[in-house]
Amino acid sequence: MGEEAEPFELPYADTASAEVLTLDLDGWEGPLDLLLTLARAQKVDLREISILQLTEQYLAFIDNARALKLELAADYLVMAAWLAYLKSCLLLPKDPEVEPSPEELALRLQLRLQRLNAMREAGARLMARDRMGRDVFARGAPEGLKLVRKAAWEASLFDLIAAYGAVRARAEVPVHLVQRRPVMTLDQAIDRVSRMVGIALDWADLESFLPPGVDGEYRRSALASSFVAALELARQGRLALQQEEPFAPLMIRGMA
Repeated sequence: MGEEAEPFELPYADTASAEVLTLDLDGWEGPLDLLLTLARAQKVDLREISILQLTEQYLAFIDNARALKLELAADYLVMAAWLAYLKSCLLLPKDPEVEPSPEELALRLQLRLQRLNAMREAGARLMARDRMGRDVFARGAPEGLKLVRKAAWEASLFDLIAAYGAVRARAEVPVHLVQRRPVMTLDQAIDRVSRMVGIALDWADLESFLPPGVDGEYRRSALASSFVAALELARQGRLALQQEEPFAPLMIRGMA
């Protein structure tokens, strides 16, 4: 069961001032932290620690603290009483009717110490990381970023077809075909009007100078050409023009 453990030395102030309360637990937050520190003092794996030796060290710490007139919290005293009970169960013969067994209680204590040790090591690793404002610093003014806007369009089938047609029309080379139409040239109109003016003795409507039987586009071309021809002949002094009111028929008569 092991040799007698040396008492755990507790740092304290000068004993001359016996009435002064001295309490230095080295950052321990409870009896389980104290147990973990005592277990680490054995310098063995937590899975192989001696529960009896750990119990003796804890009880020695409590006795030392009482000798220094330190006020201990109730949870430290409860842990001391429980460890004393566990030590007695481990030393005395086993009672099969007692549940759980002392070995199981000791195993549970080992597991709790391992869990606490893992949490403290994880906390130490977190605290050892670089800290904002001390080891690393936030970037100053943010860099300019290009903002890309994507618009969601709503279009009907007709809009899509129309847009496709417009794109195809811009991509293809335009080809313009001019269809030849029957027209009366200005020279033909001047020759016809000048000949007919010499035959007509009185005022005559411009449309009477058109070729007989003309229709459609050729009639419009002949009328336009005859009108220009009448203006040219009037400028030359070969005929006179007369119109009684706007949009009234244009009357033509040869000059004597």
